[in-house]
Amino acid sequence: MTDHATRYLYLARHGEAAHTEGGGLTAAGRRQATLLGRRLAGRPITAVHHGPLPRAAETARLVAEQLDGVLPTVCEEAGDYLPYLPERAELPEDSAEFLLDFLSHATPEECASGAVLAPRAVERFTGPVAGGEERHELVVTHAFLVGWLVRHALDAPAWRWLGLNVANAGLTVLRYAPGRPPSVLLLNDQGHLPEELRWTGFPAALRF
Repeated sequence: MTDHATRYLYLARHGEAAHTEGGGLTAAGRRQATLLGRRLAGRPITAVHHGPLPRAAETARLVAEQLDGVLPTVCEEAGDYLPYLPERAELPEDSAEFLLDFLSHATPEECASGAVLAPRAVERFTGPVAGGEERHELVVTHAFLVGWLVRHALDAPAWRWLGLNVANAGLTVLRYAPGRPPSVLLLNDQGHLPEELRWTGFPAALRF
């Protein structure tokens, strides 16, 4: 038995959510979540984590219904928060104004929460796992955290979570093998969704 084994981290943004108080899934969002679960049904996933908000919890529940004996569990680290607030000097000169304008709506509370939770998410979800058995686990979360963990896997600058957008129910898979750099196996894959359910949660200009 080796000291560590490979971790496969599956990341998924929640399904399409209603723009109402509570923010539960729309009918399309529930279909997306079920189809994501069917996509993952053949994988040896042993844990499903999700953020506290209703749209993440409902997505995780619908996904877990398609898996064999896996119960979803809520955790703060998988929540919706701003993982890192860069200073202007860190940003590329040609896009700094755009990025700072995007971030200007963040509240001090959101920034403070992210400063605590983002490092905890890295500690909890990344890297090889102790023991001799590989682990497959799913985190149902929000776009910002997916971007943050992909950025971390690529050892990119801290601000570079910005621009790494993911669609509703898009699937990203990261691999952490002992003695190797992390690998991005999938990024925002939507092959499990029919065309009419793809690219939701994106502005029209970014839909392909």
